[in-house]
Amino acid sequence: QPLERGFGITLGNALRRVLLSSIQGAAIVSVKIDGVLHEFSTLPGVKEDITDIILNLKGVRFRLGQANAKEVHLQVNRPGQITAGDIITDSTIEVLNPEHHIATISGEGKFNASMVVKMGRGYVPAKKELDPDQPEGTINIDAIFSPIKKVNYIVSHARVGQITDYDKLVLEVWTDGSVKPEDAIAYSAKILKKQLDVFINFEEVEEEVEPVVEDEKGDINKILSRSVEDLELSVRSANCLKNAGINTIGELVQKTEAEMLKTKNFGRKSLSEIKDILSEYGLTFGMNLDSTS
Repeated sequence: QPLERGFGITLGNALRRVLLSSIQGAAIVSVKIDGVLHEFSTLPGVKEDITDIILNLKGVRFRLGQANAKEVHLQVNRPGQITAGDIITDSTIEVLNPEHHIATISGEGKFNASMVVKMGRGYVPAKKELDPDQPEGTINIDAIFSPIKKVNYIVSHARVGQITDYDKLVLEVWTDGSVKPEDAIAYSAKILKKQLDVFINFEEVEEEVEPVVEDEKGDINKILSRSVEDLELSVRSANCLKNAGINTIGELVQKTEAEMLKTKNFGRKSLSEIKDILSEYGLTFGMNLDSTS
């Protein structure tokens, strides 16, 4: 906040769609189980059939390090429940939901399997992972890569000074733990920005700065020495200037627009607000004050 009226819903909906579809995550893409040739098989001593086991494997969540793909293993020779915590991994990969149920062994049954975990986005059907060089008995799995479980957004009114028709956007994001919600939002905004860059086919031109008129130097010097608080800016703009160490109007007008936009939390709305107020005093950004002192 603040956002221009209507942009709360516009940005909220766009970010939600990107969060749900385009954030990278890790998932099992194939499995090879000892004694099993295809997904319609059964395994002696294992309660679930292979189809159910594959469905359970889809729900295992991982945090993968630098590698784009990793092989992990399951070797269980005892009766009882097999969970994601039984998966054998190394330091480059982490199981995020170790309590997740995979299968149940009874009697003298055993379960040995190797699985390939890859990084990806969204939903990828098993047929896209087909590899003619795969070992016989390898079963490809529909992969759900997205680390985002759920996204809500709430738009409410925000106030800036006396103006009350701005939007405030609140995003609620649930993840599988492999990425922080705030990082996921940042990634989605970056993806959205990259896609929108396609539509920008011009470069912004800096406004030409008019020279200071000689007769006005005395009055202008008085204005330049005044505190930026005298400009009666919005709270957001005033805080940005304070944090940037800009205390006087003179210090402010010597900054270029590009320099101001690099200031933390200082956006185009604040830039436009300050430009309008400075213009009332005959001032603008990027002024050379050497001739006025």
